[in-house]
Amino acid sequence: MKEFFNYGEKVNGYEVRVLNEREARAAAGILFVGAFLGLTNGVMLGTAIFSKYFVSFFALDFLIRVIQPRYSPSLLLGRFFVQNQTPEYVGAEQKRFAWGLGLMLAIPMFYYLVIDFQPNPIKVFVCLICMTLLFLESAFSICLGCKLFNLIKKERATHCPGGVCEIKVKEPIQTFSTLQKFILVLTVVVASYGTYAYFTKLENRTVFVKKMQQLLMSEEAYEQMQMEKEWAEDDDDW
Repeated sequence: MKEFFNYGEKVNGYEVRVLNEREARAAAGILFVGAFLGLTNGVMLGTAIFSKYFVSFFALDFLIRVIQPRYSPSLLLGRFFVQNQTPEYVGAEQKRFAWGLGLMLAIPMFYYLVIDFQPNPIKVFVCLICMTLLFLESAFSICLGCKLFNLIKKERATHCPGGVCEIKVKEPIQTFSTLQKFILVLTVVVASYGTYAYFTKLENRTVFVKKMQQLLMSEEAYEQMQMEKEWAEDDDDW
């Protein structure tokens, strides 16, 4: 029973309790797919039923992670897919802090989608933040919550994902030449402008842009739009 309350696993050679980063990344990828499907269902099909179920699962999953990660459904799914890969151990304490932040993001999402469903820009922004954090962890093994943990905690964490907490010298393959820096900056600028142009210069020609603008409306603006739509339909009937 005592072991149940011990957070993380004790592994020989590590002075702190650890978790397997490989299964955490796999779980983040699984959750990202769920969040993406929920967003596309809401935008393309105009239904939030998938998102309601997913957000309920997401909130429960992160609650379990904060209490005892060895019983988290998404982490167990991740373990299934990476069980034959060599574990990458990371400190459990900073991961718990990061997942606690994830739980804090899940609470308003659960409220605005499941308990009191309403068009609210908050849930859109929180959803996009969650998807960004999940993508960063699954694709690049970047744990922003772990970095915040080091800023708050006096004693620096050890065994962070990718070994970023430990002081080290970059290998030549990790550095950028002048030409590579130019290509990198150009890629970011072009991608950023393309995203900006997509949302601002298409004049609402796509269903996605129209739906995103509706999701970002305040409740009052959304009700006003619905009233104007009803008036226009009444005029057409006459």
